[in-house]
Amino acid sequence: MSSYRKYGTCFFEQYAKISLESILGEEFSCLVNRDRPDLQSPDDKSMGIEVTRAMEENKMAANALLKEISGIVPEEKEEEMEAVIENGYGFGLGEGNFIGAKELEYWSMALPLRRILKSKISKAGNGFYGRFDKMGLYIFCKDQLRDSDAVKTCRYAMALQESQDIKYDRLYLSETGNLYVCNLMEGIAAEERIKSHPISRSQRKEFYLEAIHERLGES
Repeated sequence: MSSYRKYGTCFFEQYAKISLESILGEEFSCLVNRDRPDLQSPDDKSMGIEVTRAMEENKMAANALLKEISGIVPEEKEEEMEAVIENGYGFGLGEGNFIGAKELEYWSMALPLRRILKSKISKAGNGFYGRFDKMGLYIFCKDQLRDSDAVKTCRYAMALQESQDIKYDRLYLSETGNLYVCNLMEGIAAEERIKSHPISRSQRKEFYLEAIHERLGES
């Protein structure tokens, strides 16, 4: 990218790519940072993945909470908190309760999950992101999801895009310690539709540091 995009999106787009490649394999290694959608294969045809974020309505309303968390310096500094303060990003560190100063606006602008799904699926159907052989929607979720939440979200997404010509074939729900991969295509057995991939603390730290490195390299 020629310039750093506001709201810390580069960090999150890099984190998404790194997590997909590490957890799901080399298929995602070729993705590059672009726009509409955010991650694309170099040929502008094979794969496109839109990256966004969701937060519960009550968390959005309590914007003061974000500001309180952002950049807090504890009495006893820990290595991870020092990284949050130094780099301005916190996703992937700790237990998901860190928010860095540079990503504060990114989260404060997040829509609740159902609303962001409706918006992004509608845009895809209207051709806003173009047409790719494989299309994915990667959503960073600030609040912890249960397996039942992932099932409901997957069903809702499928219902929203049922009548569309252009559809997402994968939905990725990313929370601090887990990545849900939802297959949105028809004819998939229920037990195969959603896969949960736990992300260890060491993996999260690895993703974080690599995403920080990539973001700084593109600034």
